[in-house]
Amino acid sequence: MLDCENKRFLVAGATGYLGRYLVKELKRRGAWVRTLIRKEEQKELFDCIDDWYLADAVQAPDLGAAVAGMDWVISTVGITRQREGFSYMDVDYGANFKLLQAAIAAKVLGFQYVSAIHGDQHRELKIFEAKERFVDQLKASGLKYSIIRPNGFFSDMHDFLHMAQQGRVFLFGKGDFKLNPIHGEDLARYCVDQILAGVAEASVGGPDILTQNEIASLALAASNRPIRIIHLPDWIRKAVLWGARTFTSSKTYGPIEFFLTMMAEDTVADPYGRHHLKDFFLAESGQNKDRRSV
Repeated sequence: MLDCENKRFLVAGATGYLGRYLVKELKRRGAWVRTLIRKEEQKELFDCIDDWYLADAVQAPDLGAAVAGMDWVISTVGITRQREGFSYMDVDYGANFKLLQAAIAAKVLGFQYVSAIHGDQHRELKIFEAKERFVDQLKASGLKYSIIRPNGFFSDMHDFLHMAQQGRVFLFGKGDFKLNPIHGEDLARYCVDQILAGVAEASVGGPDILTQNEIASLALAASNRPIRIIHLPDWIRKAVLWGARTFTSSKTYGPIEFFLTMMAEDTVADPYGRHHLKDFFLAESGQNKDRRSV
């Protein structure tokens, strides 16, 4: 079993929602941590790292210096919406494959990649096509690997809260599909636990398995709004999905395709963690009220 103390980790995607929690969790366990950042000012996001390496994983010709001396690479690199003209293949596959090549050359001990739930079941979606292509490369790399497929993050649930603050939440169909989103702090702890336990592949979600209707109700209650949920017929979802795929590029329809597909099925993983979505909505609603009062 790997002991985090005296082990060296590179966290790629460290400035994202999960990445920042991963850095804190690794340092809490006594690890030596280097972050891969795109802009020098991003180093100010961390008050506990041991080192940082400045490079854009998509555009850098080589990442050998970033992984040099590391025991493990943990990558959360990926995009949900296109940035700066890059595609899913550029980032979710290409940037991670470049990191993997550098890790192999540097003879690191292992590589953990954080993908998304049901990625292996929906390879036809643009975002998963790229992620799972990288998963294939990682499994064939010869390195010790850890692949984590989490359910939606708490941060992804802001869409429900934003609608609730406008007084109503729109759902497709009956709203009875279930999911159990997970807080970043819980997920970071889980990710490190899987490395320590030597688990090669796992899916995980938060402690509360909720229907979309229940999530909408929690968001409305946290916003001090009456429970008003509008159920749109599912043919509208299908029509929007068809239109996006037919008349827009993958850079536009990729996130729409992902969202509309995941909204039409259960996405439940093994429950884990101590953070509850109700508390998250209440905290976020309180912060929003404070900002509006300034």
